[in-house]
Amino acid sequence: MTALTSPKTYAGLAAFHAIDAVACAVQVAPIKKVLDDLEVPANVRQILPVVKAAAAVGLLSVTWFPALARLTTAMLTLYFVLAVGAHVRAHDKFVNVVPAAAFLATFAVMTVKGPKRS
Repeated sequence: MTALTSPKTYAGLAAFHAIDAVACAVQVAPIKKVLDDLEVPANVRQILPVVKAAAAVGLLSVTWFPALARLTTAMLTLYFVLAVGAHVRAHDKFVNVVPAAAFLATFAVMTVKGPKRS
């Protein structure tokens, strides 16, 4: 088993996405600034907390529904492809693209490998 197939990794990333969902819902200043800089429309901002909460649930499902967890990592790969694209389109600083690119790579590898089988 590698770190990226471990249920603990899925749980940690689920916790991150749950916290991120709350931060997006209350529009904490750093997140609001990034969304403003990327010119994300208001209607998209409204669904981001729901998407991130759903990602957290999907990642947490790894023990009972590994196929759902793998589908979730695939959808998060797509999400981060779009995020990287938004940063590039906005001519954002490279340092601001790095986290999205790192998550893109992480979730792509997790999708290919899938969760650890019991």
